Amino acid sequence: MKRKKFTKEEKIGILKEAGTNGVTLTLEKHSIYPATFYAWKKKFESMGEVGLDHGITKERLQKISELEQEVDLLKQLLAEKEIESRLKDELLKKKYPKVKRKYL
Repeated sequence: MKRKKFTKEEKIGILKEAGTNGVTLTLEKHSIYPATFYAWKKKFESMGEVGLDHGITKERLQKISELEQEVDLLKQLLAEKEIESRLKDELLKKKYPKVKRKYL
């Protein structure tokens, strides 16, 4: 039997169908093993729809959020350095206005 990959929407549909029609009938209809179904159900209950994406685990999701927070912090630090640099340039222009004119 050829292995079929289900999309996130199909998995959600199968989980809902199993809730209304029964697990056994739904698994037979879609040719899914019970272990696969219960793994999807566990991921859906613990992480929601995001958990049904391929390769997403709770640990990876947590690592991604940590990295996003780190990126935000680095962006903020870079912005502060840019502002600091511009302020220094403006102060130098005000303090030494004639020096700049000679070079231009």
